Amino acid sequence: MPVESGSSSSASAARHPKQKRKAHSLSIRRTNSTEERPPGMHRDMLEGQDSKLPLSLRNNLLDLFGQIEREFENLYIENLESSHSTSQLSQKLKTTYKASTSKIVSSFKATTGSRAICQLLKEYVGHRDGIWDLGITRTQPVVLGTASADHSALLWSIETGKCVLRYAGHAGSASGDQTAHIWRYMVQLPAPPPQPDATASCDDDPDLSDREDGDLDGEGPGEVPTIRVATATLKSHQGVVIAADWLVGGRQVVTASWDRAANLYEVETSELVHTLTGHDQELTHCCTHPSQRLVVTSSRDTTFRLWDFRDPSIHSVNVFQGHTDTVTSAVFTVGDNVVSGSDDRTVKVWDLKNMRSPIATIRTDSAVNRLSVSTNQRIIALPHDNRQVRLFDMNGVRLARLPRSNRMGHRRMVCCSAWNEENQSCNLFTCGFDRQAIGWNINIPALLQEK
Repeated sequence: MPVESGSSSSASAARHPKQKRKAHSLSIRRTNSTEERPPGMHRDMLEGQDSKLPLSLRNNLLDLFGQIEREFENLYIENLESSHSTSQLSQKLKTTYKASTSKIVSSFKATTGSRAICQLLKEYVGHRDGIWDLGITRTQPVVLGTASADHSALLWSIETGKCVLRYAGHAGSASGDQTAHIWRYMVQLPAPPPQPDATASCDDDPDLSDREDGDLDGEGPGEVPTIRVATATLKSHQGVVIAADWLVGGRQVVTASWDRAANLYEVETSELVHTLTGHDQELTHCCTHPSQRLVVTSSRDTTFRLWDFRDPSIHSVNVFQGHTDTVTSAVFTVGDNVVSGSDDRTVKVWDLKNMRSPIATIRTDSAVNRLSVSTNQRIIALPHDNRQVRLFDMNGVRLARLPRSNRMGHRRMVCCSAWNEENQSCNLFTCGFDRQAIGWNINIPALLQEK
């Protein structure tokens, strides 16, 4: 009987296809309807039709159609609820988007303020290889000095950015010939140009990204006076001389070398006075105290050492192990502090009266190279491997990041920084592997006010 009924249905559908599709669509509309039907409506409809189906089978079909109808009604209700939830989610997304946009706008405002406080004023371009170190002369005339891997050292007019003297006495990369040279100079500084508008933004600077790194503004190093013979040559090291500094009084100089030793020399006689040994690996830096006979040396052995020459009969040494990687530099500050920087991406501030543990630790996202600390306000300038320069106070509070983009700032690793607070315009200098030194104007009162 079911087979015959099935065959009959197929034949009927074949004879009247349009009527079948129409009835099907009406059935779907009735199914989607949410109106309530009388309880016996389906039963009356099935009983009133001429059907060959048994009564029990018709009752089962009736129950199944009822269940299907209830399922459709539940789905309809769920769709209504989900559309309401989607509306709420959309509102939340709009609110979050507005908040995020506000944060982005705030960050742009903060960057603009930082640029107003820290401005790039001058670029000193002329070296043909990376610049390892730079410094400011302590006597008049005050000039900027840079030492490069191109075997030369250059002196620059701070105000004009012109190279005024070139020293070419080394046979290797700066002091790669295992010697330290002392030489005297006399320079005629050019007249400074008119002062630019102090309110101009760093973004108004000309595009310097396409300029050749080896070109000077005006005259090249080969066209300036050149010194090729040193006044004194200090020979005792068996490796690259990586750093040197004057002891207080100017009669002695200390040098640091990759031969794991630091040497103390008499300037007038070039005589070796002391050899400071004890480091297990190459030295990276040395620094002298501004007013006392103290020397601090840094090394790749993760330590820095404090050497005390205040008592001529006793030369004590203290070893400090606060870092986990190469100590790239350690410098004295005015007062009783030492600040050390490392490839472990930290900078630590130490008290000379109690060097057991640092009094402040600065954690950064890049290795720190030769740092410097300003004399008056004791602001730490950190040059990084990632081309950034950041400023912190002695408590480890970040003050600013110097502006950097494709148009301005360093384009490669920054090797060294040096303060010159006596100059009202360029009071901070940095240099790096992009073959240039940069003079910055740091508005220190405004910087400290924003802290």
